[in-house]
Amino acid sequence: MSVAYTGGCACGAIRYEISAEPMFMNDCQCRDCQRKSGTGHGSYLTFPDRGHVKLEGEATHWDIVGDSGNVKTRAFCPICGSPVYLTFAAMPDLFTIHAASLDDPGRYQPQVVTYAMRGYAWDCLDPALPKFDRMPPM
Repeated sequence: MSVAYTGGCACGAIRYEISAEPMFMNDCQCRDCQRKSGTGHGSYLTFPDRGHVKLEGEATHWDIVGDSGNVKTRAFCPICGSPVYLTFAAMPDLFTIHAASLDDPGRYQPQVVTYAMRGYAWDCLDPALPKFDRMPPM
């Protein structure tokens, strides 16, 4: 059995523990992720089943229509403002966390770059990673 993924917001008001392995790890360069992160991309781990997620604390939620046309819900701490996780209306079983919210961010190992068509030359990501102009099929 693998070690659970744990993390939360900066102030500790929101905590999670995920007893599964991520199905997908990506750096996303869509415009929404750029705005949310304040830089050129967001980094995420996506897990296939919300049933493996223990979540403590109350997040504030904000819905946005992504580049795909689907609604995604961003969850962040109402106290410190840290982004913690995302859910997707079109794929309700998935649970996505921000890589920086991990207790051990070193566990994040990006596999691909998504929405590379929105990327900027100054956002230097690993050139060995496969790049997709949109979200690849999972």
